[in-house]
Amino acid sequence: MTLREATAGFAVSGVPDLSRTEVQARLSVAAIPAFFKVMDAWHVRDEIARQLLGGVSNGVYYQWKRGAGKTLDQDTLTRISLLVGIFKALNILYSRKLADAWIGLPNVNPMFEGQPPLAYVVRGGIPALMRVRQLLDARRGGL
Repeated sequence: MTLREATAGFAVSGVPDLSRTEVQARLSVAAIPAFFKVMDAWHVRDEIARQLLGGVSNGVYYQWKRGAGKTLDQDTLTRISLLVGIFKALNILYSRKLADAWIGLPNVNPMFEGQPPLAYVVRGGIPALMRVRQLLDARRGGL
């Protein structure tokens, strides 16, 4: 038993090593279709979806959309993970209809300045995605 296991009282599996090509390849297989399912549910235009992925080119984006497999880099996997987490949290908190609309609705939370959360995460990139994910996780926890 390691100190980490003894301290926590149970075994903790480590986070995936996203710097390793084989891990990136394994996770990319599920990440790409998951991303497009979320974008479809949220009715996000391709131009905005490309921005959410960090500004990938049209050619790369449409290859992924057609199902041409590619290994995603650490940044892109992180972005998709955050988006899927936001999607999941919204579907826990709200009905399917509101969960899918929430990202595009104006929001009175000071963080969003009256704009839709989608505009906030497009402008703010990964830090903004993390803040929205944290906000929704806190709401799920009753805060």
